[in-house]
Amino acid sequence: MTKTAQRTSTFNESVIREMTRIAHRTGAVNLAQGFPDFPMPAPMKDAACAAIMGDVNQYAITWGSPALRIAIAEKYRRWYGMQVDPDTEITVTCGATEAMAATFMALIDPGDEVIILEPFYENYGPDAVLAGAKPVFVPLVAPDWHLDIERLAASITPRTRALVLNTPHNPTGKVFSRAEISAIAELAERHNFLVFTDEIYEHLVYAGHHHPIATWPGMRERTVTISGLSKTFSCTGWRLGYAIAPRELSGSIRKVHDFLTVGAAAPLQAAGAVGMAFDADYYNHLQRAYKQRRDVMMTALVKAGFSCSAPDGAYYILADFSAIDGTRNDREFAIWLAETIGVATVPGTSFYGDPGRGTSSVRFAFCKTFETLGRAAERLELLNR
Repeated sequence: MTKTAQRTSTFNESVIREMTRIAHRTGAVNLAQGFPDFPMPAPMKDAACAAIMGDVNQYAITWGSPALRIAIAEKYRRWYGMQVDPDTEITVTCGATEAMAATFMALIDPGDEVIILEPFYENYGPDAVLAGAKPVFVPLVAPDWHLDIERLAASITPRTRALVLNTPHNPTGKVFSRAEISAIAELAERHNFLVFTDEIYEHLVYAGHHHPIATWPGMRERTVTISGLSKTFSCTGWRLGYAIAPRELSGSIRKVHDFLTVGAAAPLQAAGAVGMAFDADYYNHLQRAYKQRRDVMMTALVKAGFSCSAPDGAYYILADFSAIDGTRNDREFAIWLAETIGVATVPGTSFYGDPGRGTSSVRFAFCKTFETLGRAAERLELLNR
């Protein structure tokens, strides 16, 4: 009899990627998976082509090419005032997804507990399980998705090893406030646990500001800062991410990364170094364009009968469909919406540890051209007929 590892029975394959396959099958406008359908910056494409034509086609240094690590360190100094040693504190990975997985496996032992704020990006739970840890889910409070500090504090036990902090937040678009981050930092220091951050949407902020918790007093030595190029430079298929951590933590992350993937694509790392040097004008334009997309999507959803709040960051809207359809659950509604209306979304339950939560919501991604968003809006108008 064929036997698989027991750990794989505790989670399913990605619902997000499944909905993309349904979009392909049905011809639906894909607002499920968070990848842009427009070009990435031309200077980075030119740099990648030049690297390929210049025979940059062998392994880079396992934890990242020197040029890219230096560029990442310089960007963090410029933007956040963080002093990062590119030689010992940066690990370039195959996407931020691998950075988070490698961090879990490097720093979490079986039996440890990891606090995950829900709703959450679907990878965090399986990452904990694969590391042998117990995920402890602490819900954010709707409709503004604020953090209940008392509930968070009550979830901490002697086995708490880490907390995952995602800001700007997927799927709600919440941007954590300074007060909330200060409260997390105070708890982390008091109870001696680590913080793993997912800051992949750091430059997509429409209200408030992005505050890296690693810049808080006492947090640099207990924080793993994870981000990447996918969202900022519209190159999700390049799979370039990184983890920034103190030397001791980075050493373990690098070892796990080495045996997971060896390293990220060398010519793309050369191009990534070019993107990291972009000035503030690029990021300002990016933020304005995404805010316009958000407003287009919000108008379409409200007009169609969804209940939702405008996100303060990232490029997702978590919308309640109960006023449109009170009979289907989230998965049934998402499949019906793709097959009948022609718009693919992500069922809300995929963002919760408790399968009873999120049953009346779906997530829309608005990282698309205005033409694509217009086609989606036209199809969503069918809900009012």
